[in-house]
Amino acid sequence: MKLGCIGDDFTGSSDLASMLAKNGMRVIQFTGVPQWPAPEDVDAGVVALKTRTMPVEEAVRRSLEALDWLLAQGCTQIFFKYCSTFDSTREGNIGPVTEALMERLGADCAIVCPAFPATGRSVYQGHLFVGDRLLSDSGMEHHPLTPMTDPDIRRWLAGQATRGVGHVPAATVFRGAEAIAEAIRAETAAVRPLVVIDAVSDADLRAIGAATRGLKLVTGGSGVAMGLPAMLMADGDLDPAGAVWSGMPGQGALIAGSASKMTRAQIARWSEANPALEITADAVMEGRVTPETAAGAALDSASPMLVYSSADPASVRAAQERYGRETIAERLESFFAETARQLVDGGVTRLVTAGGETSGAVVEGLGLTALRIGPEIAPGVPAVMAEGRDVALALKSGNFGDVDFFAKALSVLEARS
Repeated sequence: MKLGCIGDDFTGSSDLASMLAKNGMRVIQFTGVPQWPAPEDVDAGVVALKTRTMPVEEAVRRSLEALDWLLAQGCTQIFFKYCSTFDSTREGNIGPVTEALMERLGADCAIVCPAFPATGRSVYQGHLFVGDRLLSDSGMEHHPLTPMTDPDIRRWLAGQATRGVGHVPAATVFRGAEAIAEAIRAETAAVRPLVVIDAVSDADLRAIGAATRGLKLVTGGSGVAMGLPAMLMADGDLDPAGAVWSGMPGQGALIAGSASKMTRAQIARWSEANPALEITADAVMEGRVTPETAAGAALDSASPMLVYSSADPASVRAAQERYGRETIAERLESFFAETARQLVDGGVTRLVTAGGETSGAVVEGLGLTALRIGPEIAPGVPAVMAEGRDVALALKSGNFGDVDFFAKALSVLEARS
């Protein structure tokens, strides 16, 4: 294994694994820290954690456990993956985890690049944009767990970290890999070792990837990973693993637990002509709906049914005020995890999930330990096949995909190449 990756949620880890596979690496995604050695034919291993919204100390501990396992597999470079919208609070967890990884690795710097232009995320002058809007005006300021109210990644990261925060501006990035590498060294020498790097195009990301040669730690969204395979695999052996995708026939179902704008649009489009069951926070908290009833309705449906809980920001805030933010998040995640387990036990072989926390809960509920990476459904979202279970999945972050994603995902999960 050449590249060891640590993801702070499940969907983001799938996104990263897909990017590496598309660019020529043989990739397997692990659910949590494995208790066994990695297969010998793996170029990149992605350890998917669920640390994005954990208490800082727990997130650091689990990330270091993943690091130790990856180093034991022989990894020469570590990639810490977080969301391309830099999802975190003012206290963490991105800064503290990055610094803990640096300490354990003995790394004198780490680059910070959440940009992913294919999904509309770009970093310019240290500020994160979603499309043509600053992050703080993109809807992410209303995120129920990690509201992003400041688009200046340098300032947000500085509030989380103890080390200095540097910056490589776009003008330098446009000059190519050598200029980027020189700027990283200069920021490190100036005691600004957490180096935020601008990127507005795929060409920028490939140049940044080339500039990371010799760096022990890279952090960012999955976009910057597109430049790593060519740099790491200088021998030219870039054949992706599992070139032939064997989809799963049979019954499909969908679960959505994200309140993002795109997921809500996807729910609306699906619901125009397909069965859908809304699960409200009040109904779950008051016990008026159970995983048994939700799964039963989906299993009895003549066509794939969507089971969803995705309210507008005002409704989400109201529910959090009634029940508590952490309490309601835990209950909904547990609800969907059990619903997914009953769906698969009941015969569902194609399962689409939307929302990072929801997807992580579903993977945990199904007891999945490893996922083989298949074809890309949408930028940042691969089809995956569960090891040891007859189920193919699409694990989508909230804002990824277009409005017709749900129908497309079910089709890709069934297709055979």
